[in-house]
Amino acid sequence: MGGIGSQLAQLFASTIPTVVLVFALFVILKLYLFKPLTAVLKKREDQTTGALARAREQTAEADEKARQYESAFQAARQEVYRQREAARRALLEDRQAALNLARRQSEALVNAAQASLAAEVVASKKELLTTTRPLGEEIAGTILGSAANGNGEGAKS
Repeated sequence: MGGIGSQLAQLFASTIPTVVLVFALFVILKLYLFKPLTAVLKKREDQTTGALARAREQTAEADEKARQYESAFQAARQEVYRQREAARRALLEDRQAALNLARRQSEALVNAAQASLAAEVVASKKELLTTTRPLGEEIAGTILGSAANGNGEGAKS
């Protein structure tokens, strides 16, 4: 067993420089390659994550602004509808007032015309009474006068 132990010791002794070189290479690579590379990758990931977070925040802000805009737009639309309805009601009230005024004026005109017609009827009746009596007497005289003559012809005046 002594030969194997010495061979192992000799093998181990010959691998020490390789192990030291591999360890030194590992330390050098870690310090000059992996550490900066890891820092760059971490920085890139942070920037990407930050950009995504900012994009999400901006999207949320844009959505909120869109909701506010839609709400303001809806409120403005309702205000326009309210104003339009108020204007329509005012127009209808004005129209109704004008119709009522026209109705009162036409009723006054009709009443005046009826009173005028009634006065004309009364005047016409009076005139008829005053003119029918002499006319009736004339007709009666003509008829009675022709009966008195006996010839059947009426007297000519």
